[in-house]
Amino acid sequence: MRRGWKMALSWGLRCCRRVLSWVPVLVIVLVVLWSYYAYVFELCLVIYLIFYHAIFVFFTWTYWKSIFTLPQQPNQKFHLSYSDKERYENEERPEVQKQMLIDMAKKLPVYTRTGSGAVRFCDRCHLIKPDRCHHCSVCAMCVLKMDHHCPWVNNCIGFSNYKFFLQFLAYSVLYCLYIATTVFNYFIKYWRGELPSVRSKFHVLFLLFVACMFFVSLVILFGYHCWLVSRNKTTLEAFCTPVFTSGPEKNGFNLGFIKNIQQVFGDNKKFWLIPIGSSPGDGHSFPMRSMNESQNPLLANEEPWEENEDEIQDYPEVSSSLAVETET
Repeated sequence: MRRGWKMALSWGLRCCRRVLSWVPVLVIVLVVLWSYYAYVFELCLVIYLIFYHAIFVFFTWTYWKSIFTLPQQPNQKFHLSYSDKERYENEERPEVQKQMLIDMAKKLPVYTRTGSGAVRFCDRCHLIKPDRCHHCSVCAMCVLKMDHHCPWVNNCIGFSNYKFFLQFLAYSVLYCLYIATTVFNYFIKYWRGELPSVRSKFHVLFLLFVACMFFVSLVILFGYHCWLVSRNKTTLEAFCTPVFTSGPEKNGFNLGFIKNIQQVFGDNKKFWLIPIGSSPGDGHSFPMRSMNESQNPLLANEEPWEENEDEIQDYPEVSSSLAVETET
């Protein structure tokens, strides 16, 4: 009976957590809906409505894609098979467990390691982590090329939706800037007391205030992610340098400015502004700079603007002699 109560309580807490996780999204949706009502129906700035709706459509489209594009998880070949998982969990000798994971890692394209140089293994999902993959404690899953978990979209930002998230930030900045610049003239009229409607005064004042407030915070966040994209880094990699078989490499995934952008938006420029999946690859492996170039301190500090296909290799050799260490 007591166990049943504990299970019911745990289930109730999980449900409450899931409901509350949508509160930030609901706040954003309500603010956007109010801004639409105030701009279109209260101020009725007919001259600006065509461009406003164009920006509004792309803003809501990218926000929708950021929210409802599910994080991509590692495919089945990175997981322990049912028999291996059962054997691994029943095995009491750590050295045998390590050998099992080493044998599995030899067959996979994984070239990053933990800070201690061990193979990255998730003991919650029971899988060898692909490069740039991390376990999200909120989503309770391993996410390919995880950047961060964003409460404002109630989703984990990673390989499958990072392009949409960047576009959402860009169109958010444009949306706030457009509202602020077009409403500013009415704010001057409000300041001079030339607006007869009391309700219009309220909407003009708060439209400008909210647009400017969000614009400042969003432009900083967008600028930071632009910097990350230009260097082919994720937020996690910016705070914790990725470790390769040769050691820590700050610029291990830096392919040069243009190719770094293409790693997120794809080769076809006509899809860069549209929230359609165009990122190259499958999220399990990524091209890396030449290990020789990365190990040269003079070249590592240099911005690789010139592209040279010979300087980039898909996969360096894997050292199988490294120990295995679980990481979550």
